[in-house]
Amino acid sequence: MGSPDFALPTLEELHRHYQVVGVVTQPDRPAGRGRKEQQSEVKKLALKLGLPIFQPQSLRKLSAVTRLAEWKPDLIVVAAYGQILPKAVLEMPTKGCINVHASLLPAWRGASPIQAAIVNGDEKSGVTIMLMDEGMDTGGILAQRSVPIRPGTTAPELSDQLAHLGARTLISILPSYLRGSLGAIPQDESRKSYAPKLTKHDGLLDFSLPAQVLLNQVNAYQPWPCAVYEWQGKRLKIIEAHVHPTFECDPRGRFVINGLPAVCTGDGLLVLDTVQPEGKKPMPGKAFLNGQPDWLENE
Repeated sequence: MGSPDFALPTLEELHRHYQVVGVVTQPDRPAGRGRKEQQSEVKKLALKLGLPIFQPQSLRKLSAVTRLAEWKPDLIVVAAYGQILPKAVLEMPTKGCINVHASLLPAWRGASPIQAAIVNGDEKSGVTIMLMDEGMDTGGILAQRSVPIRPGTTAPELSDQLAHLGARTLISILPSYLRGSLGAIPQDESRKSYAPKLTKHDGLLDFSLPAQVLLNQVNAYQPWPCAVYEWQGKRLKIIEAHVHPTFECDPRGRFVINGLPAVCTGDGLLVLDTVQPEGKKPMPGKAFLNGQPDWLENE
């Protein structure tokens, strides 16, 4: 079970090493300016591999559970599926349900663990292979692998890294798990933290915050909801930025540094390397300044 890019390496590895009786993914949904029906990335791969596909609106309906039971799964593997599995599904496979989660649980339970790790300035992230229960990412841990979060790492970059790490880790532990020689370790509830589903408002930048905090938001919220600066009544998306290492400014305002637009923050200067004005394509900061002679005006 899965839907976005993150789930692709897991499906590929499972198909390579085991018999995949079916793939469950989210229904096709309208997207883009034309609002055309778009298939999930997992559906595209499943079609390529010739695997049976099921796209229920909800797994809580009896009809969906009945349809899933027809596959008689020994094991269900979930990777970024986007729905909480009901008890009837959790108890269906003889070997249970396993989740490939993109954090070092119990840290960052929930829908946006990759973004949460970057926004909060974590020094490392990782993947957890866990047994699923009725809670939100609360099941016992079968395996974990960690990676450092290097400065400047964006959410898509970390997601791709963890997607492949999660697939490799899953395949490495499945033989032991399936023969019953690998047990799950309970999570330490005293260390739990949560990463709720993102909204478009999460990307709105508050320049009273330190520049490094804002840079973390820029890196974490790619490609959505994207870091946004409300300027002259329009939304200016910040695609790439960096913190100026020495510049100090007070009061808060807008500046130009070496030909790039920059904004004084609560602590330090945030330089805007690539931006996207509302209704336009992304452009280098220098190109943006060419059409913005009033950038130097203070707030």
